[in-house]
Amino acid sequence: MFGIDSSEFLVIVIIAVIVIGPKDLPRALYKVGQIVGKAQGMARHFRTGIDAMVREVELEELEKKWAAQNKRIMDEHPPEVAATDALPAPGDSAGSEGNPPYVAEAPTEKPAFVAQSAPVAPPAADGPPYVAEASAEPVAQPHKGDAPA
Repeated sequence: MFGIDSSEFLVIVIIAVIVIGPKDLPRALYKVGQIVGKAQGMARHFRTGIDAMVREVELEELEKKWAAQNKRIMDEHPPEVAATDALPAPGDSAGSEGNPPYVAEAPTEKPAFVAQSAPVAPPAADGPPYVAEASAEPVAQPHKGDAPA
């Protein structure tokens, strides 16, 4: 435990029994346990706060490092923009009909082939589709022990 040998612990217990008394000793140990628990909780809370601050500082340092590396890479390899791929700025003049130049215009010619659906013939049934037709098979006769339905 906290570097206390068994003989030292025995001396502490004997002094506690003499000073506090055997009747009040359990209540005193309960209070000591509560105080130790609160102290451990406060220490844990403090340690968690310190760890969070350290993590935030590390993240800021990493973000600065990544930003510097990103800037260096972008300076070494600038993006290549072709004239056909570039879009005009929003303030530039629009197309011939007032549409922005990046909006596709409707085709003026009729396409060479347009698919059409085949005509659908009405069903050739004499009655509604939900009526079952009579079967040509004979209906089974009930047996002697069968109950009528």
